[in-house]
Amino acid sequence: MTKAEVKIWNELLRKRQFYNYKFLRQRPIKNYIVDFFCKDLSLVIEIDGFSHENEEVFENDIKRQEAIETLGYHVLRFTDEEVMSDFENVIRTMEIWLENNKQPITHLNPPSQGRKSPLDGETQRGE
Repeated sequence: MTKAEVKIWNELLRKRQFYNYKFLRQRPIKNYIVDFFCKDLSLVIEIDGFSHENEEVFENDIKRQEAIETLGYHVLRFTDEEVMSDFENVIRTMEIWLENNKQPITHLNPPSQGRKSPLDGETQRGE
């Protein structure tokens, strides 16, 4: 795993840290291996490194994502840079996706102890 993948796994996705949802890493879907997968949400999370800026790789990513989405999965993509430099925004993006695509957040275990979710009406600004 890349440093960004390790960060999002250790700080957000493993051990049901994200609202008690179970995520798996490096899971096969169709003929692809996705970075992270949550069956309950039908959600795939992809972390794109520097190599994904290459036009050919980018075009393959689009085809891959379309194939995965035809199976009924949703795909959220983040860059390594976003995960490493703006992690709070990655969390907010996932929370907003969750709110827009599922029931209101009622699970236990909000990410980051002591942090209020922007969806709770109180947005915490970065320090």
